[in-house]
Amino acid sequence: MKEISGGVTAPQGFRAAGMHCGIRANHDKKDIALIASDCLCAAAGVYTKNLVKAAPVYKTMANLANGRAAAIICNSGNANACAPRGADNANSTCLAVGAALGINPDDVIVASTGVIGQELNMEPILKSLLPLTAALSTTGGGEAAEAIMTTDTVKKEIALEFELDGKTCRMGAMAKGSGMIHPNMGTMLCFITTDAAVAPAALQRALSAAVKKTFNRVTVDGDTSTNDMAVCLANGMAGNAEVMGDSAELSAALLTVCTHLARAIAADGEGATKLLECTVRGAESESVAEMLAKSVVGSSLVKAAMYGSDANWGRVMCAMGYSGAPFDPATATLSFESAAGSVTVYSGGEALEFSEEEATNILSQKEVAIVVSLRAGGGEATCWGCDLTYDYVRINGDYRS
Repeated sequence: MKEISGGVTAPQGFRAAGMHCGIRANHDKKDIALIASDCLCAAAGVYTKNLVKAAPVYKTMANLANGRAAAIICNSGNANACAPRGADNANSTCLAVGAALGINPDDVIVASTGVIGQELNMEPILKSLLPLTAALSTTGGGEAAEAIMTTDTVKKEIALEFELDGKTCRMGAMAKGSGMIHPNMGTMLCFITTDAAVAPAALQRALSAAVKKTFNRVTVDGDTSTNDMAVCLANGMAGNAEVMGDSAELSAALLTVCTHLARAIAADGEGATKLLECTVRGAESESVAEMLAKSVVGSSLVKAAMYGSDANWGRVMCAMGYSGAPFDPATATLSFESAAGSVTVYSGGEALEFSEEEATNILSQKEVAIVVSLRAGGGEATCWGCDLTYDYVRINGDYRS
């Protein structure tokens, strides 16, 4: 497996485009993206478990019920959630994309991101489809990734090559997410493309498994969006024998792609200055390790301490203690690690002596790891988050302005 360039258009048979259509007032910001396959694809999706779902989520769930799709349309600037005529507008978007591409509108995945509760203006979307379709290209992945950004400060994309059945396959992906990030899925969107041949049921199992270990282990602010969605299209143009069951190669590729994007989302959390990674080892099970690690990266007090590069390890232990996961504090060892080194601050139920200056230097880096070792079993999990800064409040205090 090796990383390559191209994003969602790296696999054979996929084209993409992104442009400004007028949903956003700022003409410098792209606000609509289109991804199209040259043929019908196997498709899989994982969606927000928030009971308040956006209209595009419901429409995509219905369209993917048969495990097939051929295109993805996504707008930014308006979430089309809890909005007047939301379902009608999501349906109209699919109809228009189907007509523009000459495909069945039921084979269109539709997504939106932005402000909740405002009616989606369909006029700029409908007017954009002719130039957007004309702009589709095998080099358009970057522009599509840029067009789905909201408060994101960087576009998030990846592509790689891997082997299946002796054939070289490619997988590309793009995602957006910066705030309202606490996925319970299956403002976080992820679109994955691959030219591998995979049966819909096998693709769904592999995607769900990857999401569980990646996007569901990210938290920026504890808020699960109404619009969360991760979907994957597989068009089979690589020519491998169709994957019908479990495939270690396919699963590894999806896990690699989703891990990269999950980390990118956490690092780009609204107002964030550093990526936090918490790994818990030696728990009685993987699920216990996940609960402990996610509680740590989700703690506002831990996040604030990390912003201040303060080795306040008591906040970490506190967050583990209220996580609801069983563990014995007397068996725990806690360390902070980064490119600047490692310092162990707690072990066997007691504080350890350490250099505050050294710890501050370690915690001042762009990526900080919080590592917890227990002695209860073989369970291990890693979760990701970011620090909590003054800018998070500023960004969300005037989000609709």
